[in-house]
Amino acid sequence: MSEAQSALNGAAFEGYVTVTEAGLRGMVTLRADLSDARVKAAVKKLAGVELPGVRKIALKGGKGAGWMSPDELMILVPYAEAGATVAALTKALAGVHHLAADVSDARAAFRVEGKAAREVLAKLSPTDLAPDRFGEGELRRTRLAQVSGAFWIEDGGFTVVCFRSVAGYVFELLKLSATPGGEVGLWA
Repeated sequence: MSEAQSALNGAAFEGYVTVTEAGLRGMVTLRADLSDARVKAAVKKLAGVELPGVRKIALKGGKGAGWMSPDELMILVPYAEAGATVAALTKALAGVHHLAADVSDARAAFRVEGKAAREVLAKLSPTDLAPDRFGEGELRRTRLAQVSGAFWIEDGGFTVVCFRSVAGYVFELLKLSATPGGEVGLWA
């Protein structure tokens, strides 16, 4: 069996912020009625957090859950635990209409860190990233130029997630947006 590889093998760029590929991360899509008590209990047990509200993410100890749509969560776990998380969800939600799928290898994750990280993402997304409008615990599923993505604040920087098939494009967008000389200085 081959060893899992991240999309861009740890690519990094140092501009007026730092952009790095975050490496392998376990990501499980859960589609279900998010108001169901069994769904809430299963998420809490497996992700270690309460079900997040609309456009929110809850993180704790390398695990978490992010709201993606009215009937969809992204559950974050260590990469090696994604398959077991799907199996545990399937068992816990037996008899409950749901879909749990390991999408870890279909996604890529990046870190954008530095004083002007908000500005770099604001150049690529229609999201209002003003500090009083987007803070810790917020998640946005949005566009990054011409492709779908999502991002949130984590450990003092932004985590950006996209489809693996467009990881090279998103990395180049982030690099271009972070190239020295392009600073606007909006929130820095």
